Parts: sequence; structure tokens; C-alpha cells
Amino acid sequence: MRFDSFRHMLSWWAQERPDAPALRYGSEMRSFSELHEDVLVRSEELKQSGKSCVGILADGSLRCVEEIFAANLAGLQIVMLDAMAPEPLLKTLIRYTDIDLLWGDEDLCGELETALMGGVKDGAGKILFFTSGTTEQAKAVVLSDRSLCQSAWNGSAKLPLTTEDTLLCMLPLGHVFGFVCGLLWGLSCGACVALGRGARHYADDCAFYRPTAVSVVPLLLGFLLQRGCVNAELSLILVGAGDCPPQLLQAAAARGIRVSFGYGLTETSSGVAISVEGDPYAMEVCPDDTITLAEDGEILIEAPTCMMQGYYKRPDATREVLQNGVFHTGDLGRFDEEGKLHITGRKKDMLVLPDGTKIFLPEYEARLMSALGHTELAVTLRDGRPLLVFVGQTEEAALRERLKPVMAALPRGQQLAGILITDEALPRTATGKIKRWELQQKVG
Repeated sequence: MRFDSFRHMLSWWAQERPDAPALRYGSEMRSFSELHEDVLVRSEELKQSGKSCVGILADGSLRCVEEIFAANLAGLQIVMLDAMAPEPLLKTLIRYTDIDLLWGDEDLCGELETALMGGVKDGAGKILFFTSGTTEQAKAVVLSDRSLCQSAWNGSAKLPLTTEDTLLCMLPLGHVFGFVCGLLWGLSCGACVALGRGARHYADDCAFYRPTAVSVVPLLLGFLLQRGCVNAELSLILVGAGDCPPQLLQAAAARGIRVSFGYGLTETSSGVAISVEGDPYAMEVCPDDTITLAEDGEILIEAPTCMMQGYYKRPDATREVLQNGVFHTGDLGRFDEEGKLHITGRKKDMLVLPDGTKIFLPEYEARLMSALGHTELAVTLRDGRPLLVFVGQTEEAALRERLKPVMAALPRGQQLAGILITDEALPRTATGKIKRWELQQKVG
């Protein structure tokens, strides 16, 4: 069923399957009719609040999901925030997106309330997700309940769930992949969505909920397989938001689990291509989307039902990537003889970590150069973690000491995992740009 809004989806299933389970969170459960009623009641309260833009410090709980839906029905602009982000960064993002109401942990909301702004006038239906970059490069992508619902349908047209399925949502709802493929995919199909109980329960959520399907990033897939945490009923794993080593997909398939790999972006409300059968890296384009390749192999996407409205307050940045309805991804790809899409690399100077987080290298390396007073360096990946390649004669301990303030300001996953000191020059083009892929091959 294709829904054009959260209201449409909730009311439809409340009528079609009123007593069927919609959401589970630990011992709590909401049927479709109960979920619909709770959202309606809360939306009326929010209408009376006089607020216009709510920041959701998403904790993945049942009440978090209800608050998101209720705020949307109440006509508030919604901004999805990462509750684990540093407090100064959260305050900056709150001011940037005009938030005048916060939902989440009471103590954290209290710490952040000094950053609240005056709200917005035209935010109804808008839902903002931040791109997963470092502070200066993170942009708020303006989506809507319509584009997110359309994206859920777009993906389920290729990879449907049934009303008998239970989808385990282990991904953060503050990221569009988790929101669409961990939540809306299940609800839009009338399936039950089991909300993961947080990182402490990664090892036992499958045994607790007995899901038939789960969406994961590569890092989480590796954890589940290595710990033997998959349950017997699990028959479908959707992997996305980062490069996935073939051995992980093969290990899942060896357990008799169907594995699909998805490709999408925040700007397209999540997935635009997905593998259905055979080679998991050979993806079929979703029905609402058109993908073409530029002369240099860059992936260009037309997604009229799912495309972002733009970057919040960033018209110049929007025009750079969205031209005449065509989104320039910065990713590189090719089509095989069957017309299936394969991702071959990235045109942009960025690293994508196994959990889907992006590191924008020019900015990241500039910080390191400033701290070290040295320009002949580069950052690449080794074993899925950031590695500093330093050209010169110095000791690693001295470099680490000088980099401590820089690392302390970064999320743990973006901090350097190692330093490689070498006297070999960095591989560069004729114009002096670092050959990223050649460097990656050298240290890989």
C-alpha cells in the first residue's frame, strides 16, 4: 500500500488491522488502533502548545515514535537529533534549525533549552535529518512525511514484508536509513516493528523479539554474526549505509538467511536501489527512481516522489547537487549487462565508516595539519577505521600527544585508530591532489 502521509498510514492500518501489534518495545506493545489513538491525543496536546518546531532527541523508544508521528500530525516541523552528539554541537544545530521545543531525556533537554529559538512559520510536514558528517559539513536535509512514506513504498515494492513479519529496528531513528528501513518499512506493510532496546541489548534483541527481518549497517551485521546472535526465524537481512565486506554477506547466506544490499542517501529519503536475488552487490533500481551515469561514472538520480526539498537554509549547497531535479551523488557506479547497478567508489573526498558515518577529508585533514604544523599527511581507512598516514621523521607518541585536543572534539568512531609514519611521498595527481584510491590500496 502506498501512503502519502503518516496520518494516512496510521489511520489505514488502524481500520484494517486494529488489534494487530504495530510496535513492541521491551514488554510494551501498541496495536495499530492504540498507536493511532495515542498519536491523535498527543497531536492535540502539541497543537495547544503554541510551538512550531520540535527537536527529537531520538532514543528509539515507543514514546519517541509516537512523539514523531504526533508532532507531524500537529503540523510541527520536526528535527531529528542525535542524543549522543556533544552538547555544544547540539546547541549549534538547535539554533540553526529554529527549534523551539525539545523532546527527549529530561536532563539533556534542560541543558539544551538555552539554545531554543523562536520557531518557524512554514514547517508543517517537514522532517529534517542531518547528513552524517563532521560538524562544519553536516547539513540539515529537508524531507517530509510524504517523501519518507513514498520511500518506504519504493523499497517495499522490491523487497516486501507481510503482515505476519516482525521487523527488528536496531538502527538509530535519527538517521534516515534507520527511520525508513527500520521503522516505516515495517509499518507501511502492516508488519510489527520491534524497537531495539539499545546497544546494551544488541546481543539479545534477536532472541527476545524473534524477528523475521532486520535492517543493519555492516558493523552491526558483523557483530551479530560473530556473536551468533541471529535467531532461527530470521529470514531476511537488509544491509545499507556503508560498504559491506563480502565475507559478512557470505556468512549470513551460509546460515540460510536472505541478504539484500541497499543503496540510498539522506537526500533521497533513503534507498533508491536494492538487490533482490543473486549477487547482493547487483542492485535493481527502485520503481519511482531513475538512475543514470555521468561521463565520469558519477551516479545521477531522479527521484520525484522521494527527493529532498533542499538543504535547510543552504540554497547554494542545494544548487550544487540538485540541478533540474537531478541529484548529483558524488558516488561512482556502473551498470552490468542485466541493467543492475554496482557501486564502484566515491567521487567525493570522503571516507564512509562501517556504521555509515562519513568523514569529509579536506576538513578533517586540515584540522590535523593545523595541530601538527605539517601538511604532508592524509587520512584513509584500515580495517574500517581512520588511519593517519604521516610523511616525515617523528615519533608516534609525539604525534598522538599533539592531536589529543582534536581527537577529544570528535565522536569516538571518527577518532584516529592508528598512525602510519613513512618516508614515502603521498601519491598525487599532476595537479597535486591526493590519489585516494591508490593510497587506500597501499595501506589496505
